[in-house]
Amino acid sequence: MDGLLINSEPYWKLAEKKVFGQYGLDLSDDLLRQVMGFRLSEVVKHWYTHKPWPHADFKATEEAILNDVTERILAHAEAMPGVYEVLEQCRLAGYKMAIASSSAMRLIEAVTNKLNIRNYFDVMWSAEFEPYGKPHPGIFLSTANKLQTTPENCLVFEDAINGVLAAKAAKMYCIAVPEEATYHDLRFAIADKKIKSLTQLTVSST
Repeated sequence: MDGLLINSEPYWKLAEKKVFGQYGLDLSDDLLRQVMGFRLSEVVKHWYTHKPWPHADFKATEEAILNDVTERILAHAEAMPGVYEVLEQCRLAGYKMAIASSSAMRLIEAVTNKLNIRNYFDVMWSAEFEPYGKPHPGIFLSTANKLQTTPENCLVFEDAINGVLAAKAAKMYCIAVPEEATYHDLRFAIADKKIKSLTQLTVSST
């Protein structure tokens, strides 16, 4: 969802810089890319390990970041190019669709309501309900099960390398749609296909 359906990555970066900055962490965009695709709980623990801060309350930190991101998305965010066209083409072709995101469920709901796309999805599932987040394949395997299909019958769109790793570990076909700054990252070679934008896709029923 983040970085694929909606350009929320800048809002995540701003929120994380703001909250972690209060703890004395100076996080650059390059550092924040290291945790793209992680669950928020994993992001907080990652940076605490990197530079512990006193009186740490992980849940409070997660809540502060999530509240900030949600406010920014509801106020400013727009769909990424090609999102509405691809969703409509998939619907007309009869494909089941799901969101399998590392973001919390309340953020998934906020985004789909903001973009008015909730009705396109048969399943919405968050890694917050999984024992492990991406790059573990659990979220994709659970989502396939909820769609009542096999992993081999699924196509995943991912913008982050951790998501691509999870998709391939789940034995799913994966199309990577990286942001411009990471498009040439050689690790995306494990994806079955790489494109610059969803506008490059044409969906058929065959």
